[in-house]
Amino acid sequence: MRIGFGKADITPRVGVPLCGFGPFRCRYSIGVRDRLWARAMAVESNGERAVVVSCDLVGIDRKDTDRARSIVGQATGLPGKAMMVACTHTHSGPDTCERRIGWGGYDPPYMELLPQRIARAAIRAIESLEEATLAHVEVPCEGIGLNREYDKDAPPLEDVLRDDWRPARPELTDTTCHVVTAKARDRLLGFVSYFGCHPVTCCADTRYIHGDYCGVATNLLEREHPGSVGLFLQGANGDVNSCVVHKPEQEALLALDVIAARYANAVREGMRKARPIEDGKVRTELREARFTRRSWSLEDVRERLAQEEAALRDPNAADGDRTYRMAVVRAIALRRIREAMERGDSLDEPTQLQGIRIGPITLLASPFETFQAIKNEVMKKAKAAVPLVLSVTNDSRGYAPDRTAAARGGYAADTVPMIHGYLPYAKIHDELAENLLEIDAALQG
Repeated sequence: MRIGFGKADITPRVGVPLCGFGPFRCRYSIGVRDRLWARAMAVESNGERAVVVSCDLVGIDRKDTDRARSIVGQATGLPGKAMMVACTHTHSGPDTCERRIGWGGYDPPYMELLPQRIARAAIRAIESLEEATLAHVEVPCEGIGLNREYDKDAPPLEDVLRDDWRPARPELTDTTCHVVTAKARDRLLGFVSYFGCHPVTCCADTRYIHGDYCGVATNLLEREHPGSVGLFLQGANGDVNSCVVHKPEQEALLALDVIAARYANAVREGMRKARPIEDGKVRTELREARFTRRSWSLEDVRERLAQEEAALRDPNAADGDRTYRMAVVRAIALRRIREAMERGDSLDEPTQLQGIRIGPITLLASPFETFQAIKNEVMKKAKAAVPLVLSVTNDSRGYAPDRTAAARGGYAADTVPMIHGYLPYAKIHDELAENLLEIDAALQG
C-alpha cells in the first residue's frame, strides 16, 4: 500500500460571519483562535486510489465538492467517485452552505477560493504517496458527549469539567474512538481519528474562528508529531452535543481546551496501540439516493406560509426576538417551496452517498447529521470488519433523525429541513440505513 498526506489552510479572513446557534445571529468573527485546515489522506493499492479530505467546516455544498473533485481530477486523473470531502461540523467557522437560511452569512469571496484550497490538500496527498503501513485500533473515549434528544438537562459546568464525569446514559453516545496511523520506516506520516459528537463546546456569543474540540485536539497532536497530518472524521453527531454547550463566552473558551485535551488523550492512546492492517484493498462506491419526504400539497404550503406571514405582520414583532427570526426562516423556506411547486419543479432531488473501503475499514458517508440509533443499526448489520458511519460529507442536508425523534417531531425532524429549504423527511431512518448497508455490501464484493 502507498499512502500520502497533504493539508491546506482554509481559514477565512477575520470578519466573515460564523455559522450556527440560531437564526440571524450576526456572529461576525473578531479573531482567529486556531487556524482551519483541509487535511487529506490518499491511499493506493493494486492500482486503485482513494482520497479522503477532512475540512474544519460546518459543512459544504455539493457544488463545491464537485468543483474540488474536478480540479483534482484534472491535475491527477483521480475519478470523482474516489474523492470524499468530509466536514468536522465546527460551529466556529464560516457559513459554507448557500442554501441554508439564516444560520450564518454566506461569503462569496471565501467560497470562490474554498474548492481550490480543498483540492490543493488532495493533490498534495496524492503527490506524496509512498510505501507505508496502516494501523488501526478502537480505544475508549469518554467524558465528551451528551445525547441532547434523550438526556435533556446539561449538567453544571463544574460537574462536566471533572475528569470522572460521565453522562447518565453513555450508551446513547460514542464511548470509543477509532484511530488509524500511517507510518513509513517508523516515521509517522499521518493519522485519522473518528468520533461522533457535535463540535459546540463554544457558544452563540463566541466569535473566534477555530475548529472546536476536534480541531484543537488535532492541531495539538500534529504539533507533537512534526511533519504529520491528522484527519478528524465526524461520526453520528445528530443527537449528541459536547458536554459543554451554551455556556457564557469565557467559560466556553476555557472549557474548549479541557474537552479538546480529553479527545487528544484518547487519540494519543490509539496512536500508541494501533496494530498493522494486513488487508490492503481499496475500493470506492458513489451513488445517488432519493429519500421520501412528507406529502405536503401546494395548498398545505400556502396555508403554512399564511400563518408565518401573519406572525411577521404582528405590530409588536421585533427583530431581536428569536421567535420572530425563526418565523422569518420558515417563511423564506415556505416561499421557496411554494415557488418550486408553482413552477412544477421536483422537490425530490437526489442525495449523494459514498463509501470508501481501505482494507477492513469501510467509510459509509452521507451529507446528514446522523443520529446514533441509525449508526448503531448500520454498524450491527454491516459486512465490513470496521464500518464507520460518517456525517456531513460531500453536501449539507440537515439531520437524519431516528424513528423515535422523527415521530416526536421538533427541531431536528421538522425545523432543520426548513432551514435548508427542504420538506421534512418521512422515513429517513430506514431509508438511510438501507442505502448505507447496500454500499457496504457492494464494497465488500
